[in-house]
Amino acid sequence: MTQAGLTGFRRFPSALSRHAAAGAARDNEIKSPGRCVKPARGEKGVKLPWKRGNRSLCESAAGMDEHALLGLNPNADASHRQRALAYFEQLKESQDAWQVCVEALVKELYSDDHVKFFCFQVLEHQIKFRHAGLSAVQQQLIRETLMKWLQSQLMSAQPEKVFIRNKAAQVFALAFVTEYLTQWPKFFFDILSLIGLNPRGVDLYLRTLMAIDAEVVDRDIQHSSEETRRNTLIKDTMREQCIPALVESWYQILQAYQQTHSELTCQCLEVVGTYVSWIDLSLIANDRFVNLLLSHMSVEVLREEACDCLFEIVNKGMDPVDKTKLVESLCQVLQSAGFFNIEQEEDVDFLAKFSKLVNGMGQALVVSWTKLMKMGNLEGAQDTLQAVEAKVPLTLQLLAHEDDDISANVVGFCYDYLHVLKQLPLLTDQQKANVEAIMLAVMKKLTYDDEYNFENEGEDEAMFVEYRKQLKLLLDRMAQVSPELLLETVRRVFTSTMQSWQTASFMEVEVAIRLVYMLGEALPASQGAHFSGDVAKASALQEMMRTLVTCGVSEYHHISVTLEFFETVVRYDKFFIVEPQHIPSVLMAFLDHRGLRHGSPKVRSRVAYLFSRFVKTLHKHMNAFIEDILNRIRDLLELSPPVPENGYPALLTSDDQLFVFETAGVLIVNGEFPAERKQALMRNLLTPLMERFRLLLGKLLQERDEERQAALADCLSHAVGFASRTSKAFSNKQTVKQCGCSEVYRDCLETFVPALSCPIQKGALRSGVRTFLHRMIICLEEEVLPFIPAASEHMLKDCEAKDLQEFIPLINQITAKFKGQVSPFLQQVFMPLVQAIFEVLSRPAEENDQTAALEKQMLRRSYFAFIQAMASSGMNEVMANQGVENIERVLFTIIQGAVDIPDPVAQKTCFIILSKLVELWGGKDGLVGFPDFIYKHIVPACFLAPLKPTFDLSDAQTVLTLSEVALTLKMIHVKRGQEFIQYLQQDYLPSVQVTPDIIQELCQVLQQPDSKVLKNYIKAFFQRAKL
Repeated sequence: MTQAGLTGFRRFPSALSRHAAAGAARDNEIKSPGRCVKPARGEKGVKLPWKRGNRSLCESAAGMDEHALLGLNPNADASHRQRALAYFEQLKESQDAWQVCVEALVKELYSDDHVKFFCFQVLEHQIKFRHAGLSAVQQQLIRETLMKWLQSQLMSAQPEKVFIRNKAAQVFALAFVTEYLTQWPKFFFDILSLIGLNPRGVDLYLRTLMAIDAEVVDRDIQHSSEETRRNTLIKDTMREQCIPALVESWYQILQAYQQTHSELTCQCLEVVGTYVSWIDLSLIANDRFVNLLLSHMSVEVLREEACDCLFEIVNKGMDPVDKTKLVESLCQVLQSAGFFNIEQEEDVDFLAKFSKLVNGMGQALVVSWTKLMKMGNLEGAQDTLQAVEAKVPLTLQLLAHEDDDISANVVGFCYDYLHVLKQLPLLTDQQKANVEAIMLAVMKKLTYDDEYNFENEGEDEAMFVEYRKQLKLLLDRMAQVSPELLLETVRRVFTSTMQSWQTASFMEVEVAIRLVYMLGEALPASQGAHFSGDVAKASALQEMMRTLVTCGVSEYHHISVTLEFFETVVRYDKFFIVEPQHIPSVLMAFLDHRGLRHGSPKVRSRVAYLFSRFVKTLHKHMNAFIEDILNRIRDLLELSPPVPENGYPALLTSDDQLFVFETAGVLIVNGEFPAERKQALMRNLLTPLMERFRLLLGKLLQERDEERQAALADCLSHAVGFASRTSKAFSNKQTVKQCGCSEVYRDCLETFVPALSCPIQKGALRSGVRTFLHRMIICLEEEVLPFIPAASEHMLKDCEAKDLQEFIPLINQITAKFKGQVSPFLQQVFMPLVQAIFEVLSRPAEENDQTAALEKQMLRRSYFAFIQAMASSGMNEVMANQGVENIERVLFTIIQGAVDIPDPVAQKTCFIILSKLVELWGGKDGLVGFPDFIYKHIVPACFLAPLKPTFDLSDAQTVLTLSEVALTLKMIHVKRGQEFIQYLQQDYLPSVQVTPDIIQELCQVLQQPDSKVLKNYIKAFFQRAKL
């Protein structure tokens, strides 16, 4: 196909003459095949380690380790592969052994593809990592080798395998990047003059260009600042010296092979598309080049790549007016050639590429419009907006296309177009019609197809879900442009579908409900208040919700419709506050075969969660139904047996049951019953759990099979978890005590705490009971205290690092909440806990056991957090009463944590503890002997810790630790006053060789009232000290 002169394109003079002249004028840098490389004057010849005597490279036969090469075969055994790997390392590290590989490549000594690939890998390593250390002769040898190998490819009987050609291209690209700016400025001219239009040579040339792009241009690859500077210089030099010749070569390749060699043509189109982003666009965007590209659009095997190439041209950054002209010229030609008549196109792969091109053109025009508006060029902006509008009909066809990939490709332009309309003061009738057309297309495309697998969603289903999210964004943007239109359109579609839901397909019914659901986010309301405020919106949504819950569509027998019904009911749960008369019928839907007893586990699981949300919002309106609901869900609250009875699994999983237990708790706690009735209902809920727990715990103690033990322990943990979950219903307004439920939860504690002494599966059991204790500390308050000593005693027996790490937060919670009330208990448990921690931390572990090391680190942090909780909660007398020897032992662990352990989180906690202890015990009335400890240990710690090599002052967490060091020094000054200043001036700082002027400076800053000044000074102090 040929097209008459295109507007908007500038011609460029042929670069062929320059290319030819440069090729002819070049110096004879690349030697002819077979000619030996003579060393330059003053250089020694290259001697290979395997050769006898000192024959030149050209005279030798390659001395490669044949046995090692056997390991390159994919089917080789481990020992051969190991030998090959070792040989590879040997060749890489040797100064000149790589030349054996060079010789093998040039002389084609090996036919095995894996050996050839191996040789290129060795050469690649030399260029990439050792090039600077090579002599001029060796660098010349590499250039010569590459060109000889390339020449051999032009004449060989068979082309190399693709993976070898790709590796060769990478090596050529590395040589280019390394030498183009210095030794090899005629890289491209040498290659082009050698290959001409030989198809194998062209193939390698194009692959090399793509490899060069990956090295120099590709933004997805991270480069150092030096590499970035080099790459910029390479691109600038290429633009000046060779890009016109490269473009000319592309044109010649495209013209020569468009009829005979589609693969090469596609490769060349890919190169053009890749390079167009950073070269002069006029070299490509001109009549002859674009006409050639457009002619490729009519060739079936070329048109997809041609589309991609045109997309890159359109995507190129340029002046907005020129961009509009470029896009319009391109569209004009495409339209006149019939490409806009997509209904006649059956090739979906091409349409996917074409839709991407249309999207690119549309988005480019929107960018131009935005720029022109900012520039104040209203006339240019208006022209561009007309160009945008002209693309909408075609875009709508693509958006509504049955293939989702084609449709998804134009979502971006649709979104941007709607964003433009949002900025306009008034929409024309045509623009309103466009919005509605996009809306209807989106509604159509939101629909599931027959093949969607709802019970076992795979990759295709995941892709459709992602596509739906894109369409939802369009719907949200439409709501911003015209909320009234969206609301009215959805109302019309929904009402029409609900009138005949019995005969409609599941896809139609689901999408109709889905659209109502989506309105909740498209038309946002504060805290879900969709049914107040805007009367028109509230009225329409209320009408749709009334229809949804009264038309009977909840009976529709398809999982997607059922799920969408419940999701929508819960999204608009505030509707039932306005019209509470519908609550009973919706409750029945939740409770019967449509919801919690549905045939699909997926539906049951989701409904369990949604039901809990529904009840939390509307429990005030459910008082009349509470006992009926509890009776109806009673069988769903049974603890599932460790192994399903009769081979049938329970209706709900244990995770689903958590939500149902929580729901039951919410109903009981918030019901308008007297406390006695609430207690009875809660006891009815929890007694079966306790009875089953005792029975299963007895079975566990007798069970010998490990799998059965694990299953029983899981079951017991679930029972504790369910009881714990019911307690989430209580609040400050409805406490356990006010609801009369204290006795029930105490009974639970009496039932669960003995499990802590069970020697079997103790990890799982302890974890569950510990979580329950956390909840009971909040809910039962001081009533939980009698259970704590026995529970603690059990949890400190035979414990691992993880057990202790999880137990300490429980003690911290008790300490913070009850303070003086638990002082006797804390005095009793303090040293056993500390000794258990010390014992676990002292256990030997394998050097490379990362898990054990991490567990010890976390335990150490928890230990310091425990001491911090003690000190900060006024429980310092607990430590003070542990005896001198024990106090010293604890204090020294804190000093060790502050100085010797390279963990800034732990170090920070340690300095917080030290600061607090100085505050508590460092004054005149403090702990006997503690001032001496301050001077002997705390002060040195404040200076030694920051000087450690592991104390990284560029790390944010470490800087926080340093702030605590400063605050510790400040607190010592507060408590000890001038005595501390004199100690620093006369004793400590001179002993660590701090100069008198710095000592004076530091002491002056210490005495200033502003801690921030001290923090900044301390940071600077240690930065200087570590230089």
